[in-house]
Amino acid sequence: MKNILLIATGGTIASKQTESGLTPAITPEELLSSVPELEKFANISTVQLFNLDSTNMTYTQWVQLACYIRDNYDLYDGFVIAHGTDTMAYGASALSYLIQNSPKPVVLTGAQRSIYERDSDARENLLDAFIYASDDGACGVTVVFGGKVILGTRARKMRTRSYNAFSSVDFPEIAVIRGGKLYYYITERELGPAHFYDKMDTNVFVLKLIPGMDPGIFDYIADNYRALIIESFGVGGLPYYQTADFSDKIEVLINRGVKVIMTTQVPHEGSDMEIYKVGFRIKKKYEILEAYNMTTETVVCKTMWALAHSNDDSEFRKLFQTSVAKDLY
Repeated sequence: MKNILLIATGGTIASKQTESGLTPAITPEELLSSVPELEKFANISTVQLFNLDSTNMTYTQWVQLACYIRDNYDLYDGFVIAHGTDTMAYGASALSYLIQNSPKPVVLTGAQRSIYERDSDARENLLDAFIYASDDGACGVTVVFGGKVILGTRARKMRTRSYNAFSSVDFPEIAVIRGGKLYYYITERELGPAHFYDKMDTNVFVLKLIPGMDPGIFDYIADNYRALIIESFGVGGLPYYQTADFSDKIEVLINRGVKVIMTTQVPHEGSDMEIYKVGFRIKKKYEILEAYNMTTETVVCKTMWALAHSNDDSEFRKLFQTSVAKDLY
């Protein structure tokens, strides 16, 4: 049997009810004891790295996770991370850049309800995560949730309460798990060796455009951030109102060395700034980077990773525009 490490980080799956609401309090050993069937799939070791609501997870914890997996990589055949759902898509995206080309699986899972609740989805999700992690075809960073195996760069939480909370955005699911059996849709293998990184730069601002927004907000961003991700309307563009033109502000940002990346507020099908004049004129004038069909979570984490490993503008562009774990195609 495979040797799998369960890394507990907190989240709803490990929460108990308190006077102030749900809070992480369940140990990884308690998680395992709630799913006795797991012993049929792997020899499981456990470690509790954090015990946090995932709302409180930051890049610091993502880097610590990657470093812990790096330091213990040769000891295990795979890793399962019990993680809160609210920022799981960010965590999976971050680990996809911090742990690249891994022939061993790094699986994130969690639950919409605590494993202590009778009708929880936690037991099934945890079992499915180990079914995938112990399979010979498993590799790379993935999210296993609701019977789906989703690439870490493609996962997004789409529902706040339902058990089918996560979807794979603009890319097929890797596999599904039905009745305890794993069925692959995509069987590509990572041949390794795994490449680990241990830095992220969080000087990144995400701006969601709203109609009539004052472009003065860009002055604050220019003074305080190294990168700006603009969630624009539709396929992408910037307003040029009679009373305010965003173009001048973009020029200031670029002259100050701020990386400007355009994405879309629309969940599916991505951006294409060259379709409309409001996007075409800005992209051609300033050569703005475009996220295309990357999710916002992935754009954020890739920007943090690229910023930490590139001071030069051309090198940043190269890192951002190079596909990692099928984040961009």
